Amino acid sequence: MNSLLYIFVAVFLAELGDKTQLATMAFATKYGWKTAFIGAILGLALVNFIGAYIGERLGDFIPVDLLHKGAGILFVAFGLLMLLGKL
Repeated sequence: MNSLLYIFVAVFLAELGDKTQLATMAFATKYGWKTAFIGAILGLALVNFIGAYIGERLGDFIPVDLLHKGAGILFVAFGLLMLLGKL
C-alpha cells in the first residue's frame, strides 16, 4: 500500500499545474466539467497504462539502474531543449 501511495503522490505533484491540467480546464469551459473530467481520466489512464506496460517489459531486458539513468538523462535533455526554445 505504501508503494501505491508513493506513486499517487509523485504523479499528483508532477501533474499539478501542467499543460494537461490547463487543457482540461479549457475543455471544461466548452464541454462542461463532467465531460472534461471523464475525457481527461480516460486519456491519462491510457497513456499511463502504456507507460507502465512498456516500463515493466523494459525491466525484463534492461537493468533497472540503467533505465533510471537513461530516464534521468532524457528528462534533463528535454528540460534543456525546452529552456532553449528547441521544443
